[in-house]
Amino acid sequence: MIESVESVAAAGVAGSPSALSRSRALLDAALTALERRGAATSRIDLARLPAEALLGRRADPAVEAALAAVAAARILVVSTPIYRATYSGLLKVFFDLLPPEALEGKVAIPIATGGSSAHVLAVDHGLRPLLASLGALTVSTGVYGTDAQFSDGRPVAALLERVDRAAGEALTLAGAATARV
Repeated sequence: MIESVESVAAAGVAGSPSALSRSRALLDAALTALERRGAATSRIDLARLPAEALLGRRADPAVEAALAAVAAARILVVSTPIYRATYSGLLKVFFDLLPPEALEGKVAIPIATGGSSAHVLAVDHGLRPLLASLGALTVSTGVYGTDAQFSDGRPVAALLERVDRAAGEALTLAGAATARV
């Protein structure tokens, strides 16, 4: 039996340390695109979580809730700025808290931003392997946005179309994966 779209939970993980970031804007656009199609969404803002708990040095209810949201989601939207040719350290420490195979059976949308197109391959050489190492199936449409693709902090139409396509793919894959279960 195929799970209805309304019951598909999607969690967005914001890996930017900045409160206002292009990667967070794309994450919000992806969550909005999923909501328009009936998915229930939530956002995990890693910058707001306690550092000691993210580093695994102590337990914290906010980090436990974030890990539980990832565990409950069928779709995971992961966004990060690219620093030194890879995803943020915040994203790294958070995903290090997950057990191996924690994303088994989940569909993931990788999203990254950078100052230029110089690091566009970070989606394929950084984010996809990270997500796959935990068992996630990533959509074919990865999203990478550059400074030039934003106007007044908002993504341009072509970039939003890419985000929308990735969201549609995620729901299709989540439905197909559910049908096999």
